[in-house]
Amino acid sequence: MRHRILVAFLLALIAGPACAGGSLPSVLVTIKPIHSLVAAVMEGAGTPALLIGGAASSHSYALKPSDARNIARAGIVFWVGPDLETFLTTPLANLAPDAKLIALGHAKGVRRLAARPAGLWTAPPAPVPDGRTNPHVWLDPDNAIAMTRAIAATLSQADPAHAPRYTANAAREIARIAALDRTLAAKLAPVRTRPYIVFHDAYPYFESHYGLNAIAAVTVEPDRPAGPRRIALLRDALKAGKASCIFREPQFSPAVIRTLARGTAVRVGVLDPLGADISPGPDLYLALMTALADSIVQCLAPRNP
Repeated sequence: MRHRILVAFLLALIAGPACAGGSLPSVLVTIKPIHSLVAAVMEGAGTPALLIGGAASSHSYALKPSDARNIARAGIVFWVGPDLETFLTTPLANLAPDAKLIALGHAKGVRRLAARPAGLWTAPPAPVPDGRTNPHVWLDPDNAIAMTRAIAATLSQADPAHAPRYTANAAREIARIAALDRTLAAKLAPVRTRPYIVFHDAYPYFESHYGLNAIAAVTVEPDRPAGPRRIALLRDALKAGKASCIFREPQFSPAVIRTLARGTAVRVGVLDPLGADISPGPDLYLALMTALADSIVQCLAPRNP
């Protein structure tokens, strides 16, 4: 595998950085929700490449030779930042030393929240004073708007000929996000107080923005299994009726969720922070946020008597 990646890297260096739309350097985006925002801003001027597609998780992704080629060719790389795409830090330094790296998780206006431990929580998500940041910033619509502005500014600077288009596209995308935000707030209002448990703490920005009542996460990282003591404590909470729904994620095995729900009245829902089953493109972000709200409402809505 190392040999194949090295060969891909050398070929990419020989080929040189690709260009899209003339003066615009090749644009690479790491994950689907961010790619959607970039694609919306670039619409009509170029098409960004997507690094992690399908149902792959950014928490456990392994680079392929084709990924190495895409990284080496990139002139601009949009990513959330090293808190999320930890695996990319060294490849970016080695394969794309001259690329412009835009960590959108740290863009101006992006609100960041502290990472929480797994298990039962006693407090809502808090702003980051110091320590580790929860990296799932795109799930707050206000953050998505701030990132869209940063994307448009970056692209306009790199490609002044298309700057009016980037500015207009960004304004249109921001308006679409704001309109959807109002719709989702009204949709989620009836279930705001109903408690639920998530597979891992990927949703504090969504919860905080809409005032939802998540009370626990099964694991701190998807690839780190929960221990027997935590499983027992969560099962006790579910048996006591402290949560009406527990959410799994499509990228990971549902076995632990089944174990927790077995013998209880809790419903099992699905939340996907990345849009695994949604086609990449300008509309993915809106579809992703809508799907999250719909899943939460469906799982938390009171049962008919």
